[in-house]
Amino acid sequence: MGRLQGKVALVTGAGSGIGRASARLFAGEGAKVVAVDRAESVHETADMIKAAGGAGLALTGDAGFETDVAAAVAKAVEAFGGLDVCYANAGVSAGVTPLFELTADDWTNILRINLIGPFLAIKHAAQAMVLKGSGSIICTASVAGLRSGAGGISYSASKAGVINLVQTTAQQLTGTGVRVNAICPGLIETGMTKPLFDRARERGAEKKIGQLNPLRRGGIPDEIARAALFLASEDASYVNGQALVVDGGLSSSHPVASVSRIDPRGSRLK
Repeated sequence: MGRLQGKVALVTGAGSGIGRASARLFAGEGAKVVAVDRAESVHETADMIKAAGGAGLALTGDAGFETDVAAAVAKAVEAFGGLDVCYANAGVSAGVTPLFELTADDWTNILRINLIGPFLAIKHAAQAMVLKGSGSIICTASVAGLRSGAGGISYSASKAGVINLVQTTAQQLTGTGVRVNAICPGLIETGMTKPLFDRARERGAEKKIGQLNPLRRGGIPDEIARAALFLASEDASYVNGQALVVDGGLSSSHPVASVSRIDPRGSRLK
């Protein structure tokens, strides 16, 4: 039996990266998955799920538009009989634009997808879950939402909003059996961060990727998907209103020029 056997899951931003990895992992653990993305590549995700013997349905839609989110939830209920898990993963980045160059339009686009999108997912998914008396909603936040230094201004603010959103909505859903949590990824190689990884490889500096965290490497989408699986499953039945950080230890320290204190052979370095 898989950890999500008999469950129905909806994943936004499922056309690539973390969303695709999560949709495939959920399906592999027994869930019937509705994969949503505004990119046509979401159909490839559903095809991968079906090829592996799972149940997958692809929908194209914008996670920041209420009509699209409501329709996706309704389709999950119609096609598979309910909704047990919703992973609001869709997000965009605006790069690191200087403060005085940012416009209100820049902020509007970022907030519509990164913060209003998760709100809409919670609003509509929770209504379907309350009817069953249980459910897990997961939102992708970021270490950029914890403090400065991991993203641009508008992006970081939007992700800080997601962290607060899961806290406040978890309280709003008191007594319903519906849990709401967030994941705060660190540096993960996805379509969003691909330019950064590509530039490092072009310069021969690939080994420097992730050097600021104790594991000294970047992460991969599957590592975030596994955290999402935990929050989606009954293994996290008492986890609610939390922001789970998955960043290799990056956010465990204030910025310092750190060096290894342990010799690989086991002896302590001075």
